[in-house]
Amino acid sequence: MTPENAVNPYLYSARREKARALLAEKKLGALLVNLDANRYYLSGFELHDPQTNESCGCLLLMADGKDWLCTDARYEEAAKALWDEELILIYAGAASAPLRINRLLRGILRGELGFEAHSLSLAFYEDLSVGLRMKKADGLVESLRIIKDETEIALISASTALNHKLMEWIPGRLSIGKSEKQIAWEVEQFFRGLGAEELSFKTIAAIDANAALPHALPGESRVRENCCVLLDCGCRLRDYCSDQTRTFWVGGDPPDYFMRALEQVKEAQRLAIAAIRPGLPCKEVHAAAHDYFDRLGVAGHFNHGLGHGIGLQTHEAPSLNEKSETILRPGMIVSVEPGLYYPAWGGVRWEYLALVTEDGCRVL
Repeated sequence: MTPENAVNPYLYSARREKARALLAEKKLGALLVNLDANRYYLSGFELHDPQTNESCGCLLLMADGKDWLCTDARYEEAAKALWDEELILIYAGAASAPLRINRLLRGILRGELGFEAHSLSLAFYEDLSVGLRMKKADGLVESLRIIKDETEIALISASTALNHKLMEWIPGRLSIGKSEKQIAWEVEQFFRGLGAEELSFKTIAAIDANAALPHALPGESRVRENCCVLLDCGCRLRDYCSDQTRTFWVGGDPPDYFMRALEQVKEAQRLAIAAIRPGLPCKEVHAAAHDYFDRLGVAGHFNHGLGHGIGLQTHEAPSLNEKSETILRPGMIVSVEPGLYYPAWGGVRWEYLALVTEDGCRVL
């Protein structure tokens, strides 16, 4: 399927059937899908919740196949556009949602209700659980999302291609006097001008010492003659995210300390990418980069995991860190982003996305 194609609605149904098979394995009568990305993955309904304290609704994945979409009146027409109207529950507002869903479930549920504890508030749980048997089921939908299908791979590749265009364009925009905030704004304008719906995450534009902060917030620091600029950004194109980091030198010949760090980071990344293959624990990919830094005596300046999965969320499973026992499988897409950070002058990070293939990986 080409990236221009919308996700086929039948694909959502097929995903729900895969998730339903997991319900049987877990002996669950239903699953309350309340994480927004999981809800969208299984239904196509509303990728984002509007606020951390406000939800568009939830999906009730039922063991008997009669799945319910639960939302409030603001989203009623959107729900009707993709769901059987007889299986839509409209509640009055956030406060009534758990009570109405509880009432529905007490009439139709047979067995335990699984729920995503990491994204459900205690208040919602307390109102929802009255008279029901509840069981934590975090990671159930994520276990499907971790492997990207052909459609998702095409969409993430398209988003990443746009990110590559940005990284080719941006060096010419790093003019003397421009602030980090201005750089971040131009990044967003570029992405939106070429069709992206939004940013994957808030752009990190960090100059000199600020580049030593892996998640620096753009401020008023300005590009000057002979400075480093770290840019970490991504866009959401047709719902799927990209994520790339590059570090640039503005001015004359870069100093030795910058070039040394850049070369070390790129070599660590090369070694990590070369290690990626099916059957390898994620922690071993992290170790490929970390151990190289350790041999050089600079591992203390690498203070985060090597990478993460990406898809409907910027950070999703699997994680490439020193503790992750997750086994790499074909269809996983991960970032590979080693970095070295020096508070005295800044830092360097370099990032690619890699698709795990049958015999290794392919850089997107």
